[in-house]
Amino acid sequence: MIKKILLILIVLYVFILLGFYFFQNAIVFRPKRTAQNYTYSFEQDFKEINLKTKDKATLNALHFKVDNPKGVILYFHGNKDNLERWGAIAAELTNYNYDVFVVDYRGYGKSIGTRTEELMYADAQLCYDYLVKTYEENEIVVYGRSLGGTFATHVAANNNPKQLILEATFSSLQDVIFRKLPILPYSKILKFNFKTFETIEKVKCPITIFHGKQDRLVSLKLAKKVYAHANKELTKFVELEKGTHHNLTSQEDYKINIKNVLN
Repeated sequence: MIKKILLILIVLYVFILLGFYFFQNAIVFRPKRTAQNYTYSFEQDFKEINLKTKDKATLNALHFKVDNPKGVILYFHGNKDNLERWGAIAAELTNYNYDVFVVDYRGYGKSIGTRTEELMYADAQLCYDYLVKTYEENEIVVYGRSLGGTFATHVAANNNPKQLILEATFSSLQDVIFRKLPILPYSKILKFNFKTFETIEKVKCPITIFHGKQDRLVSLKLAKKVYAHANKELTKFVELEKGTHHNLTSQEDYKINIKNVLN
């Protein structure tokens, strides 16, 4: 009986291991596709942009414009949905008198292309390069929400933007998944690492990290790990008492601090 139970547990473990390995793309990324002829509609003035990558993928993006902007915010969104939702969220930052540029990742919305970690980092840099053609680097604010934090940090580490803002982001993908499934050998099976805590060590611009104490998806502990590796002289960590993973921008402390940061 003991041998049978052990055999069942081993088979179950292998099944979970193989399932995670082959389906991790669907677990990590939760995109929503959009028809190529779909017409976006937002209150703010915007232009739809399509960027071509070196591997012939297409990145669909929105560039929101305001009169006499202080600069531009390069916004990287979370792992779910597409620009139909995130366009409206990112566009709210125009209220601080900044233009806003937000892109859909490969396989999201109208964007097409195979996803790998390195290609996604290259895509983030492509967006920055596009903006540098119009704006000075000291006019570019890089903003990352949740998963987007890893791309925002990568861009900030490899360029000289005005500042980096992280909202509800995590230290690494392994740290997030380990809390859910601590039994898997992640170093062997993860195709994506997203080690934000390592990349942030290279960031030389001012950094602001927003995180909710009530975040059940990405724990406060993981955000503090990012902070622990950042330059303390350049970094401000804002804990939001009633903040969850989804409501930070509605918190009064966030509104006060983001206004100060962008002003």
